[in-house]
Amino acid sequence: MYVRTDDGVRIAYDREGAGGRPLVLIGGLGQMRATDAATRTLTSELAARGCDVVHHDRPGRGDSDDGPATLAGEVAALRALVDELGGRAALYGSSSGGAIALAAAAALPGVDRLVLWEVPLATDGGAQAWAWHAGIVERARAGDPEAVLRFATEGMPPEWLDGMLGGPDRERYLRLAPTVAADTEALARVADALADGSLARSVTVPTTVLTGSAAWPFFVAAAEALVAALPDASRAEVPGAEHGWAPADLADAVVEALDWGSLLTEGHLDRRVLAAHWAE
Repeated sequence: MYVRTDDGVRIAYDREGAGGRPLVLIGGLGQMRATDAATRTLTSELAARGCDVVHHDRPGRGDSDDGPATLAGEVAALRALVDELGGRAALYGSSSGGAIALAAAAALPGVDRLVLWEVPLATDGGAQAWAWHAGIVERARAGDPEAVLRFATEGMPPEWLDGMLGGPDRERYLRLAPTVAADTEALARVADALADGSLARSVTVPTTVLTGSAAWPFFVAAAEALVAALPDASRAEVPGAEHGWAPADLADAVVEALDWGSLLTEGHLDRRVLAAHWAE
């Protein structure tokens, strides 16, 4: 399925569970539908639990059109998707996609709840992320997408980059490379807002910050800083390590974060019941 942003960028997406609680999934630095089997499974798991789930290709990725590799371009895509879902939706942000979700919640009145997974956010301001962003933009302008990906994944497990450049989806990842500038811009802007206190004023929707049960300390520190800063935020853990999760476990945590725990435990999986619940 496709939707267009206000400036004409066509965004590709899958949708499951129509009639349930609207939820948009936002991928992180290297995620897109064609290569992200775990999130495709997560989409189905969430739909089975009563969600109306959109899993999209961010601008410049997968089957979506190229668009500006900026945070504003990401927010424009989310605006179109939330409108497609009726004007109101929760956002789930994975890793750097969590920073995009926070920025979208500040800009879009239709965003009513956030669930964030292991956002790699600095707690002392965005200086490091801005430097990361500048290096990515410089290499993208030079027309060297492989250099962009190498720079973007420095310090990450090497098998991540090996999977991008050494596998059958190499060309998909090379096309995606310039779009990671939007990830780093989001991380920098949100880190600045966290440090100066403005994030608490701009993001007021209920937010659940998730980490794996064996998360790297950096993610735990960022999660704790977000919960301390935001006016309506809580923490939860999901079984997982090394930034990964099992789809069924994460789906359970997301649904619980969307405040449906009592409905699910009572066996009320009828989408009409859930839709009435979220509309209240």
